[in-house]
Amino acid sequence: MRSFLNPVPRRLVVALGAVVLSGCATFTPDGGLNDVSRLTQERIGQPVALAKPQAQQSEATATQVQTLLAQPLTADSAVRLALLNSPALKASLAELGISEAEWVQSGRLRNPGFSFGRVRGADETEIERSVTFDVIGLLTMPVRQRIEGRRFEQAKLLAATQAVQLAGETRRAYYTAVAAAQSAAFADQVRLAAEASSQLADRMSKVGNWSKLDQARERAFYADAVTELARARHEATAAREQLTRLLGVWGAQQDYRLPDRLPDLPAQATTIQDAEARALSQRLDVLAARRDAQATASALGLTKATRFINVFDAAYTNTSKSGSPRENGYEVSLELPLFDWGTAARARAEAVYMQSVQRTADTAIKARSQVRETYSAYHTAYDIARHYRDEVVPLRKKISDEILLRYNGMLASTFELLADAREQLASVNGAIAAQRDFWIAESQLQSAMNGGGMTQ
Repeated sequence: MRSFLNPVPRRLVVALGAVVLSGCATFTPDGGLNDVSRLTQERIGQPVALAKPQAQQSEATATQVQTLLAQPLTADSAVRLALLNSPALKASLAELGISEAEWVQSGRLRNPGFSFGRVRGADETEIERSVTFDVIGLLTMPVRQRIEGRRFEQAKLLAATQAVQLAGETRRAYYTAVAAAQSAAFADQVRLAAEASSQLADRMSKVGNWSKLDQARERAFYADAVTELARARHEATAAREQLTRLLGVWGAQQDYRLPDRLPDLPAQATTIQDAEARALSQRLDVLAARRDAQATASALGLTKATRFINVFDAAYTNTSKSGSPRENGYEVSLELPLFDWGTAARARAEAVYMQSVQRTADTAIKARSQVRETYSAYHTAYDIARHYRDEVVPLRKKISDEILLRYNGMLASTFELLADAREQLASVNGAIAAQRDFWIAESQLQSAMNGGGMTQ
């Protein structure tokens, strides 16, 4: 440390003041939520509701929620409701405030220090006053601001990723819940038909027109139908509860209505040109990983710049003694790199940077693989669902009609008629499952393209 009791140069004061004023960062009016909403809108066609704690906005959100719940939910309205109402998403959006605060803090200097000393001896009194400023923090402020600015942009991408992921999970849960309810309703019809056939078998057995073996088969079929109905009802309840959790509804709101059946298949499956390239250019997790690598590279540059000097303070001093004129000057405090030359900090920064680069590469590899996998699953699910719709179900219906004609003409037995009915029920269940799998595959493909995660 060294002190100078000469007047402080005005140019230095003016330069320091200009840097301070130009480096000051302020909070954004929306906290980055508008950018998150835009990113989400571009990828799923629906924005994220601004999560500002304003009473007027909360009332408007509640009104939108009630409007959506007043009608039977569609896949789009379910996603809209989740984006409006999900506490989990609101918690994720709160991370934006943390990142923005760190960005703003990076544009502010450490508070100056003030010291006051008074020494009295014999007939003389000495008073010393000083104000200390963090010079190294001032010099590195622009770099730190750029680093935290990139991290703030990365936080926006991560928040948008959470929103897109929530949308994908909600769509999958919606289609699963509708299919489960449809299967439960169909299982109830199967149970009623099995009960009727079992009662018919009992009556025919009593009059000697039905064997004990055939009667036991019908009873077993009825027992299986009762079991399947119980299982289907539980699966419908579990699927609905999963959707309820994603929607963030409770109390009277959880009595929302779902349609009776899944949407029809589209006329043709979607064909995406250059799917991998498009995914790498628009996937939010890939963009966030790139931002992280850029911010880490900037941090590495800052670490190299401050390798030898990371504490450099300057102070204005004012000293007065009894019987002597007041003396003004400045004081410089500099940390000497005698024991710590910054090699460990530099090595750590380089390792973190390489870690970030490799994570970015890993994210890109996984993104390309997920797109290929989900694209294949989407087309396969469409082909299977269309095959059930166009071939299996119509063929089963044709067989049933023919057997019914034979039964009416006394060319087929009651056992053959009931056996065929069971086979037809199985094909209908398969068609419902295939249709559900297609819509889930479609949601997974959109998630893979946009980087909102892929849930199996």
